[in-house]
Amino acid sequence: MSAVPMHLNSAFDTGPWSRNHLARVEQALSQWVGVDAPAGLGDAMRYAVLDGGKRLRPLLVLAAHEAARSAAENADAAAQRAMDDAALRAACAVELIHAYSLVHDDMPCMDNDVLRRGKPTVHVQFGEAAALLAGDALQAFAFELLTPGDSDIPAAAQAALCRLLARAAGSAGMAGGQAIDLASVGVALTEDQLRRMHLLKTGALLQGSVLMGAVCGQASPTAYQALSDYGAAMGLAFQVVDDILDVVADSATLGKTAGKDAAADKPTYVSLLGLQQAQAYAQDLLTQAHAALARSGLPDARPLAALADMVVQRSY
Repeated sequence: MSAVPMHLNSAFDTGPWSRNHLARVEQALSQWVGVDAPAGLGDAMRYAVLDGGKRLRPLLVLAAHEAARSAAENADAAAQRAMDDAALRAACAVELIHAYSLVHDDMPCMDNDVLRRGKPTVHVQFGEAAALLAGDALQAFAFELLTPGDSDIPAAAQAALCRLLARAAGSAGMAGGQAIDLASVGVALTEDQLRRMHLLKTGALLQGSVLMGAVCGQASPTAYQALSDYGAAMGLAFQVVDDILDVVADSATLGKTAGKDAAADKPTYVSLLGLQQAQAYAQDLLTQAHAALARSGLPDARPLAALADMVVQRSY
C-alpha cells in the first residue's frame, strides 16, 4: 500500500460525501439530459447516461472544487454560488463526454461490444444510427451545459472549462489515445508508448476532471499544478487497474465484456509487464497521487485521496 501523508489519512467517511454528491449529479443529469430532444433521440441519450456508472469523473470535479475552495479566503458569497453552479455543470459535462465516448467505442466500427454497465449497449438497444446521433448530441450538450446564457458564472471561467474539456476529449486527449489504440492492435508497444496511449485515452479526461474542479475552486498556481500531477497519476492508475480487471474479473462483475483486450490482441499493462508488476505499478501511481496532494498545500484534500484509493482498490 502507498504511504499516505498524515493529513490525508485522518478519519474521512467517503460514504456520506459520495452519496450526497452523486444524488446532486443524478438529479441534474435527469433534469437536463435529452429532455427536449426529438424523434426518440432523448431516449437514447438518457439510456446512455442515466442509471449506471461509477460517476468517478463528476466526483473528481466536485472533490477538486471543494479542495481548492477550502483554501480561498473571504470569498464573495454570490461569486461562490456562481462557481458552485459551475462545478456542478462541469461535473455533468464531463460525464456526458465520458458517456458519448462509450456509446461510440461500443459500436461495431470500433470495439463492437454488446454489454455496458450491465445492460445492452446503446447501438444494440436503439440501432447504430441512433447510437451515433446520441453520442454526437451528448458531446454537444456537454459544452452547452458549460455556457449557460442566464448565469453569473464569469465568462473567463466558462471559457477555461470549455478549453479544458475540449482538450481532454480531442486529439490531444481521449480521441487521440483511441486512435493510437486502434493503430496498436497486434503491435508490441514499449512501456513509454503504452503509457502515452493510456495517458491520452483514459487519463486525459480524468485529469481534466480534476483541473475543471480546480478552476471552479479558483485554485492557486501551486495547487493547480499539484492537482494536475495528481490527476495524471490517478488517471494512469485507473487504466492500469482496468487492464488488470480485464484479466482477473468476470463480465458480470465488470458490467462489460471481460477478456476482450486479450481477445482483440490489444497491448495492455498486463501483457507488457505481467500481472504482478502491473499491480505493483498501480500501487506506485497511487503513491504518486498522494504525494501530489501533499504538495498542493490544500487544507483538506481527503476526498481526492479517497477517490485515488478507490480507483486502485476497486474490483470493477
